[in-house]
Amino acid sequence: QVQLVESGGGLVQPGGSLRLSCAASRSIFSINAMGWYRQAPGKQRELVADISKGGSAHYADSVKGRFTISRDDAWNTVYLQMNSLKPEDAAVYYCNIAGVYFTDYGIRTIFDSWGQGTQVTVSS
Repeated sequence: QVQLVESGGGLVQPGGSLRLSCAASRSIFSINAMGWYRQAPGKQRELVADISKGGSAHYADSVKGRFTISRDDAWNTVYLQMNSLKPEDAAVYYCNIAGVYFTDYGIRTIFDSWGQGTQVTVSS
């Protein structure tokens, strides 16, 4: 299995910035989509941003111009740079990575994994 480890959440004042990171726990043969989602209390999980294998990024309207998603396939990591944070950005943020890896026995395996979630709080 591929586990994802997230970091970078925390408390920030409105207008501040945070950078989230999400790294895979093992070597990955091929990464397809990578994305960030968030879930606020009482709300459904929503897509924040995703980035394709070719590097094309897509953002939710609410974060366009403020958030930037990027990926480093060499390190099997996806990032989310969040600037100009607003109180409504507060949520638990989850990363998602899908792709292919080879097991220790050389078996090609498709995976679609989620991070454990990291809390982002925006408050003065």
